[in-house]
Amino acid sequence: MPRNATLLPELALAEQGSRLIAGIDEVGRGALAGPVTIGVTVLDLADPEVAEVSPVTGVFPALDGVRDSKLLTRRARTRWAPIIRETVSAYSVQHRSPEDIDARGITEALREAGLEGLNAVERQLGRPLDAVILDGSHDWLTRGSSPRVHPMVKADTLSLCTAAASVLAKVERDALMQELHGEFPDYSWDTNCGYGSRAHQAALRSAGATRHHRMSWNLGI
Repeated sequence: MPRNATLLPELALAEQGSRLIAGIDEVGRGALAGPVTIGVTVLDLADPEVAEVSPVTGVFPALDGVRDSKLLTRRARTRWAPIIRETVSAYSVQHRSPEDIDARGITEALREAGLEGLNAVERQLGRPLDAVILDGSHDWLTRGSSPRVHPMVKADTLSLCTAAASVLAKVERDALMQELHGEFPDYSWDTNCGYGSRAHQAALRSAGATRHHRMSWNLGI
């Protein structure tokens, strides 16, 4: 059974003096259609409820059960999303369109969305973040220029802030793809969310690309 994310990574940063800690995750990087989406969530380690978390288990009862969005069912993600929004200190979800991806490349689109997300949560908080946990093996967000950014492989399965960010990003992006499915039902975006499923690829071969496809990608047509 998949393990739930915990606050152990955040607590390790708190020992180094960090208080406001954000997690960042992306959704839609490998899709053929639709936006790429970045989620950002922040927890205040000085919040009394958070401060009671065990340094041994890192389990935060209010969000116990949150894990990487890919490991949750759609129903579970939908149930957790409003709880996450109500529990975290700040959050933001940012999208970059296929046009942005085609014009700037996927990494730059992700970077711009991530930085905008960080700016948004800092405006909500009224002060700078102390640390950022970034899902991945390297700092694609600031290109290594910020000491407060901490890349972590599989952060979306380990860090509660990052797992929560992945859930919010996935729920919002899935909702967008559901809307687009109503406009272009042949591509089955209600189930594949823009990824290259057999039905999606078959529709591309028969009907061609739409304005929501990433034209700079190999669409197989």
